[in-house]
Amino acid sequence: MTSQTDPALTIEAGNPEPPVAQKIPKTYVVHGETRIDDYFWLRDKDNPEVAHYLESENAYADSLTRHTSALQEQLYREMVSHIKETDIGVPFREGDYFYYTRTEIGKQYPIFCRKQAAKDAGDGNATEEVILDQNALAEGQKFMSLGGMSVSEDGKLLAYSTDNTGFREYTLYLKNLQTGELSSERMEKTGSFAWAADNRTLFYTVEEESTKRHYRVYRHVLGTNPTTDTTVYEDPDERFNVGVELTRSRQYLLIESGSHTTSEWRYLRADEPQGEWNLIAPRVQDQEYQVDHHGEEFFIRVNDTGRNFRLVTAPVHSPGRENWSELIPHRANVMLAGMELFADFHVLLEREDGLPHFRITDFKTGEWHRMSFPEPAYSAFPAQNREWETTRFRYAYQSMVTPNSVYDYDLQDRSSTLLKRTEVPGYDQSQYRAERIYAVAADGARIPISLVYRNDFKRDGSHPMLLTGYGAYGYTYPVNFSSNILSLLDRGFVFAIAHIRGGGDLGKVWHDQGRMMNKKNTFTDFIAAADYLVNERYTSSDRLIATGTSAGGLLMGAIANLRPDLFKAVIARVPFLDVINTMLDESLPLTIPEYEEWGNPNEKAAYDYMLSYSPYDQLEAKAYPALLVKTSFNDSQVMYWEPAKYVAKLRTLKTDSNPLLLKTNMAAGHGGASGRYDLLRETAFEYAFMLWQVGKA
Repeated sequence: MTSQTDPALTIEAGNPEPPVAQKIPKTYVVHGETRIDDYFWLRDKDNPEVAHYLESENAYADSLTRHTSALQEQLYREMVSHIKETDIGVPFREGDYFYYTRTEIGKQYPIFCRKQAAKDAGDGNATEEVILDQNALAEGQKFMSLGGMSVSEDGKLLAYSTDNTGFREYTLYLKNLQTGELSSERMEKTGSFAWAADNRTLFYTVEEESTKRHYRVYRHVLGTNPTTDTTVYEDPDERFNVGVELTRSRQYLLIESGSHTTSEWRYLRADEPQGEWNLIAPRVQDQEYQVDHHGEEFFIRVNDTGRNFRLVTAPVHSPGRENWSELIPHRANVMLAGMELFADFHVLLEREDGLPHFRITDFKTGEWHRMSFPEPAYSAFPAQNREWETTRFRYAYQSMVTPNSVYDYDLQDRSSTLLKRTEVPGYDQSQYRAERIYAVAADGARIPISLVYRNDFKRDGSHPMLLTGYGAYGYTYPVNFSSNILSLLDRGFVFAIAHIRGGGDLGKVWHDQGRMMNKKNTFTDFIAAADYLVNERYTSSDRLIATGTSAGGLLMGAIANLRPDLFKAVIARVPFLDVINTMLDESLPLTIPEYEEWGNPNEKAAYDYMLSYSPYDQLEAKAYPALLVKTSFNDSQVMYWEPAKYVAKLRTLKTDSNPLLLKTNMAAGHGGASGRYDLLRETAFEYAFMLWQVGKA
């Protein structure tokens, strides 16, 4: 198999022509309809012609953007200049140690450390102990991702997992922190893990070979051969993934088995690791619940009486539904998003009007109050809270103008103490402004939009804008600070987030209104937001750039088909573009569980609806915006061939002369490069592309 032309030859000749992928039609029939996929062959990862094609696309993209090389370098150096490269995180107490993470200039990855804690507030002069140096793990590797890490209760053993391909294949290791020795006991293709109270028993999950679904929980005893580990739970339902965790009280281990719409939990006393796991409550389709422990009760967050969840308790000895006692009822305007339990109080994570709040309740008095935050749009979430008996709650706060800030909230005087705000060299917060505005969709839904820009911004339509969105899985798009964005803001850009349906910004109903047979609301909401921003002269269509990642990449493909006139350029990262072909293939990771988010195309009505928006299927002969499509060869969530096929097909159809670029990281996974400096290089390439398109290169 060969390409119709060898792009390497034309690129080297200095007259770059786009690669031409060979057409090899594959025909199949679905619901009586004959489908032809000319680029199915790109799925064959072992075929050297596939890698050749991707490398040719990389060479073409590099050639077409060569004039931005100096700008890329400038952007990269700017972004590095806004990072305190040698830095240290806020230490947190766990057991007899204070744990923290630090970084060093020139090193790609964090270093995980601890110091022995004194009996009172910790000894700042204690000797540092490096428990894991990710830079050392990455030596000789093109990719290094840390899946998770957990120290045994006595502080003597470390369990951690790593992936060196990007394909999310994590190997679990055990390290003796007293001797520094690495055990020969290793578990392959693992997910979550948790220690029992005996400091020698570890529970962990593993994935199925082809689907990568975490379906089984094993029990491993230190010093034994992992091949003899005992299976303690297996979920046969292909929609469900399992996870294991330890409660903050350290009294119970929990197994969650969950799909996108349904969940089921089991529990085991942490000091009885050889015991039998017991069921909290059997699964009920379309009901989700979450479990934590306090005293003689389990606390359960459940959406059985309403989509936004309520809070109930159940006795530990008999936690079935018949014994549930309601603490907080379902509220139509407040999403109960999570809970954090401590010995003397609990914190509920709530969302109202698209913003997060903390509701704190004293167990002894029953009194509760809400924490308040100062800005119109922000993110607030729990930080490291490992201590059970405490009067403080640690949280992180940030906004589009406020860098990430870690606080301790004192329950007794109801005050927050700032422990650390991420230092951003060269950043003057007073020079920037953030706001929250609303667009109105065709059906009347109000779409929140978060924006940030420099103070010298004028609403006259002259400013370029980067507009992003996601809109899937009930995921709430965080209103975070990014030092990288400063390179765009300082060149006159506005940065905006459209909090569209399909996400969870306004609760579970907001998610429901943008999934399954309502999925198109996600796309039309984004278009409504873009139209509003243009009409209100925050930007203009010839200066508007849209970007999205993964399911947000599907969004990019859809809006490029629906309203190509509205956007100057579109950047789609690891985009889910080939909806029908992927969702018809049950052998792929994620497909079956995703039926509850997108629908099952084996059902005719769902097939017709999904086909009507699938970006790969809806490509047609017309003008498109400039497009930068990014993927990774080892992505296990959205396979590289989806964007590759999309670009190959679009090259044969588009009638414009705008750039169409495909960039593939040949040694990474879904998140792109794993090293912090390498990731900045990728971002610099994107930003240079944007600046080129709006005439600021």
